[in-house]
Amino acid sequence: MNYVVRRADLGDLGQLVEFTISEAREAEGVSKEPEKAREGIRAALEDESFALYWVVQSEDNEILGNVSVIKEWSNWSAGYFWWIQSMFIKPEYRGRGLLEMLIQTVRESARQSNALEVRLYVHKDNARAIRAYFKSGFVDSDYRIMRMDI
Repeated sequence: MNYVVRRADLGDLGQLVEFTISEAREAEGVSKEPEKAREGIRAALEDESFALYWVVQSEDNEILGNVSVIKEWSNWSAGYFWWIQSMFIKPEYRGRGLLEMLIQTVRESARQSNALEVRLYVHKDNARAIRAYFKSGFVDSDYRIMRMDI
């Protein structure tokens, strides 16, 4: 079967919401409100300054997965770090190279945009995702992500 990666558009909104809800449940064991996810994804699809989305689809146009990226400005380096914000592949299509296709699309787009590097965060207990990201060429960072409730 042949697969194609393309930029997502508003017609993909419903599927992207479904993937986002599934990703949150699977990766972190949390439930997210579909309407809030719809609001956030719609904003990004309408304004690329929020995020960029790509989908991978089969030759019969079924959406099988997605990736989204946000950009972080670095004043030290006068450029953008591209952060993979979300990544999801339908379980029945995992192991077919779709994750690598999405990552390579992001990598090439980042290169064309003169980004500094591609980064991501992954839940510390998500061993399957960590293995997949290492396999795709990611390495551990020297940074630790910290947070503060507001």
